[in-house]
Formats: sequence, C-alpha cells, structure tokens
Amino acid sequence: MKNSRRKFIGQSAKAVAAFSILPRFVLGGQGYTAPSDMINLGFIGTGKQGRGLLYNFYDKANIVAGADVDINKLHYFHSIAADLYGTQRKEKSGSSFKAFTAYDDYQELLTRKDIDAVVIATPDHWHAMQSIHAANAGKHVYCEKPLAHTIEEGRSMVKAARKNKIVFQTGSMQRSRENFRHACELVRNGYIGTVKEILVSVGDKAIPYNLSEKTLRPGLNWDAWIGPAPYNPFNPELAPPVEQDVYPNWRAYKEYGGGPICDWGAHMFDIAQWAMGMDNSGPVKLIPPSDNRTKGLQLIYENGTIMRHEDFGRGAAVRFIGEKGKIDVSREFFDSDPANISTAILKPGETKLYDSPDHYLNWLGCIKDGSLPICDVETGHRTSTVCNLANIAYWLDRPLEWDPKKEVFKNDAEANSLTKPMFREGWKLPS
Repeated sequence: MKNSRRKFIGQSAKAVAAFSILPRFVLGGQGYTAPSDMINLGFIGTGKQGRGLLYNFYDKANIVAGADVDINKLHYFHSIAADLYGTQRKEKSGSSFKAFTAYDDYQELLTRKDIDAVVIATPDHWHAMQSIHAANAGKHVYCEKPLAHTIEEGRSMVKAARKNKIVFQTGSMQRSRENFRHACELVRNGYIGTVKEILVSVGDKAIPYNLSEKTLRPGLNWDAWIGPAPYNPFNPELAPPVEQDVYPNWRAYKEYGGGPICDWGAHMFDIAQWAMGMDNSGPVKLIPPSDNRTKGLQLIYENGTIMRHEDFGRGAAVRFIGEKGKIDVSREFFDSDPANISTAILKPGETKLYDSPDHYLNWLGCIKDGSLPICDVETGHRTSTVCNLANIAYWLDRPLEWDPKKEVFKNDAEANSLTKPMFREGWKLPS
C-alpha cells in the first residue's frame, strides 16, 4: 500500500507538465471582483462530490493539488483536471498552469505556501478536523454541507475561521439560487402574513453502523478514511470504488454522517432558517412525535413559529404557512396559494437578501475583498446545528429545551453529551 501510494504520487507530480488556463476569469456584469489567476486551490476529498466541485471551480481558479486516502480517486480526479485544463481551455489561454500534485495526507497539502484556499469534500466526520487545520494554516475554506458532524465541532470551526481571519463558505448552494432567495424575501416581507408553521420535507434520522465486513480493495487506506471516528470494518457502501460513480452511503450512519435528515436538511432547514432571520440562532424547544414515527418532530422558536419535520408529498422541499397564504419551494418548483404571491415583485424599501448568482464565484470574490460570503461558517454551523438537534431529539425520543445562545440543552446531561464528537482514542479537535 505505502509503496503503491508513493509510486502514484511520484508519477502524479510528473504527469502534467503544463496545463493551460485563462489569465483571468472575467465576471461579466455580476458585480464581483474577478478572482485573479493567483488564487490557487487544493482539494481535500476527490470522490464523487469533489469531482462535481472540480467542474464548478476549474474555470474560476487554479486547481493545483488534491488529497485523498484513495489513490484511485486521486488518479481519476487528476485525469479529469488534466483534461479540463489541457484540452477544453487550451485554445483560450496564453499562460501555463502549474503541475498538479497528489497527496495521500491532506496535512502535506496544507504546508504548501502557494495554495491560497481549500475545497473540502470529505465525509462529515472529517469536516471539523480538516477545516480547523486549514484555517490554522491560513487557508480560506469551502466546506461541503452539512458543515459539522456535531454541534461542538461546528462552534470550533467558527472559532478557527474567526481567529485566523479566513473566508469560509459552506456548500449550501441553494442560497445562491434565485427562487430560494425570493421565497425567503417574500416570507421576510410579510407576503404570507405572520408565519405560523414551516414544514421541512427531508429524510430520516441517522442510524448506528450495521454493515458486515467486506474485503478491502487495493488503493484505499481504510484506517485513514476512518480517521477520528469510531472504527468499523470496511464495507464498500461507505467508500465505493471509483468505477461505480455513485454517492457513498456513509451519510446514513451516525458514526460518519447525520443521516438524510442532515444530508438534505442542510439544504432545506437552511432555507427555513434564512426565511425566519435565524442565521445566528435556532429553536428553543424540540418535541418528537408521540407515536414513534420517523417524522413529525416539532422545532419551536422563541417567537412561537413551529418548524415541523414532515413529508407533505412534494419531495425534498419547504412549505411556509402564514395567515395570508402559503409558499412551497424546492429545486424543481416555486409556487404559492394564492398563486399571485410567488410572482410578486418586491417594492422599493422592502427587505432584500444577499444576492449571489454563483455560490463558487461568491466565495472567490470574498477572498479577494475580505467580505463575508453568502453562507458564512456561522450560518453553516447554525444550520447543521438544527440538523444535529433533530437527530438528538429523535434518538432520545423525548422533549428537549435548547439554549441557542449558550448552545446547550437545559438540564439534560445525556442530550448535551450528544453535542460532542465521539472520537476514537488518540484523536481530539485541534485547538
């Protein structure tokens, strides 16, 4: 394994003599400062999600390195990058691109002084460790959602970003989509009247790991994949081979992810939080369903608004219910009852929300001018907190009281223990 990795990494450094890039990506009329050709990105996690982000970033910045514990995924990522830079943009370029370097240890990537920022697309249980190390190394961070595997990890990520003065974008890219922003603006400006209830339709809670052991495939360092999390034997459902091109199912298991309620909840609870103006807060009470259903949890806010985890028959979506009507919004639709609400145009003087036409350019532009991105680390933390609170309420199956300022449960030691990571021996969060 070690010799194989060394051989691959050695070959990788020589494989791409020169890529070609545009000397500057021009943002036509979008209102951002154009990211210069000096913004160099390293990718931590080069699996299916990382490859998707490669397509989002390759023409906006220089992708100069990647790190992964699976050398097969590293190699595939590298080959795609070589094609994108060497073929698709060759005719538009007049400058050369630095060689791509592959690493089997992300901390080696972080030592590179020429890397300005990192994109983190690893399993949830790695987000905090890698984000804090990156912030401490002075790298700006784009980290996939849900931001944090536990509430304590999320707060530590915020502290690291603030202390190191980095620009940190959470990958909740729905905030940069016009229909979601406009739906939230309509709610904020009272177009449905006082909000009485919000329905969030996403999947269920995370479950304990329950898969059988399978033969470890070549090229994957399983111990490094597990990292700080509780150790379990290998199963390809958690880390499928690159040839399958599927999203891995580590998300389902509480040791490594937060279940569907966190995976899609990081998108849909995020929109509900935005519409309510709760990006620096959260619910104060959680009441799970009394009949042991997998849905029906109520999250109650201090102003009396009830957010309910409920399937209302339209897939992953959010429904805002007010005194004057309702709004439904998802990636596929944006409509209302009455119908004229969703087509309304804001009047002069009404509240307008952060308008970001491109989630990825937004982050790069903020790196250039030092402003906060649309889904800053505090926002990402507050949304992942809502997701984690929902899991805890379902796991314990009892009403809970939450203090969103102190970020603790009131008079419930067991619930508070679940806000902390369950690291295996020898691991702890970096300071």
